[in-house]
Amino acid sequence: MSVSPDRRYADRLEDFSDRHPFLIDLVLAMTLMGCATLGSVLTLPGAEPPDQDKVGVALMGVSCLVLLKHRTHPRTALVATAICTIVAVALGYLLTPLLLAPIMAALYWLATLTDRKTSRAYGLTIIAVMTLAAVFAESMDHLSLLLRTIGPVLWLLLPLALGRATRIRRAYLKSVQARAEHAERTREEEARLRVTEERMRIARDLHDVVAHHLALANAQAGTAAHLTRTDPEQAHRILTDLTATTSSALRELKSTVGVLRRPDDPEAPLAPTPGLDRLPDLMAACGSAGLTVSVTTEGPPGHLDPGVDLTAYRIVQEALTNVSKHAAVDAARIRLAYADAHLTITVTDDGGDAPPRRACAPESGRGFGLIGMRERAQSVGGSLSAGRRPEGGFEVTTDLPLRPRARTPEPDAEPTPDLRK
Repeated sequence: MSVSPDRRYADRLEDFSDRHPFLIDLVLAMTLMGCATLGSVLTLPGAEPPDQDKVGVALMGVSCLVLLKHRTHPRTALVATAICTIVAVALGYLLTPLLLAPIMAALYWLATLTDRKTSRAYGLTIIAVMTLAAVFAESMDHLSLLLRTIGPVLWLLLPLALGRATRIRRAYLKSVQARAEHAERTREEEARLRVTEERMRIARDLHDVVAHHLALANAQAGTAAHLTRTDPEQAHRILTDLTATTSSALRELKSTVGVLRRPDDPEAPLAPTPGLDRLPDLMAACGSAGLTVSVTTEGPPGHLDPGVDLTAYRIVQEALTNVSKHAAVDAARIRLAYADAHLTITVTDDGGDAPPRRACAPESGRGFGLIGMRERAQSVGGSLSAGRRPEGGFEVTTDLPLRPRARTPEPDAEPTPDLRK
């Protein structure tokens, strides 16, 4: 947007005035003193000038000196200049725009520095008083009543209007600057929020990948060590599956950390984002660790948004990891219930005769499995609940929309008993 040269010069003058206020006030006072002195020698044709030249100059000098305090005492400066001008008119000086220069400046600064109610009350009062002084002044007897009244009114209304316009412009510029600062602050806060959310997302992904594959690898290694002497062939197959498990972990870690690289880096190819279509691979990996997983699907499968699909897969993956690590069972069940606009996933196990699972709060440092699953569900507008089943075992249930929804804050819930991880 282009700015006119006059506007640029006005802004520079205003900036200079803000940096050197007393110097500007002194120059203006001297200029007004010159105008008032020149106005004191003007008379109408055929009229005699007043004899008190020195008195008129002194009055104008006092009114101009008082204006030096207009920034801190605008009302006092206006009243003082008005009194000096009225006395000068009473002494026989002609009421001209030059003689009115100090009081016009005082009116302008009053309208600029005070509120609308104050400037209107003082301004209209001074205009009325000066109009009466012009009506009864002997120096203006040669003029008609209309000219004696309309002249002072118009000249004194002009600085009030200009001062009001200046005040409005300053308020507008201040509001624009405040909005710009607020917008900049909002952008910075939003950027920090995005960074925090991205860090949490990467932390959840890393937790899911590492916890799941390490838990499976640990179970596979333990089973293989147990079968080495009794069933070497089965131990060999488990070790082969262990290789596939660690390879899958490395691929997913590379895919997760790869988002931190430049998108145009040819050496950082990203693996496809996992989804529910990877459930067979997940079930096979769990089966090699001794955990049999069955899947039941209800309703026609709906098309999931990629973000929701990834969330569903990670929640199932984490739930099965919890079963393999904490439940003394060899089977788990997954139920996928599709509806018109949402998907309900339930992961259950029977629990067997395992001892009660101990709750691990976030501050205990034992893990963030359920917390991460709940955050994942909430990030796409869903919800998650987990706890022991009345008939035994543990159950994780999540309800996810087929399309992500805006996340809505949930009220603080009671701590979930028997938290895993």
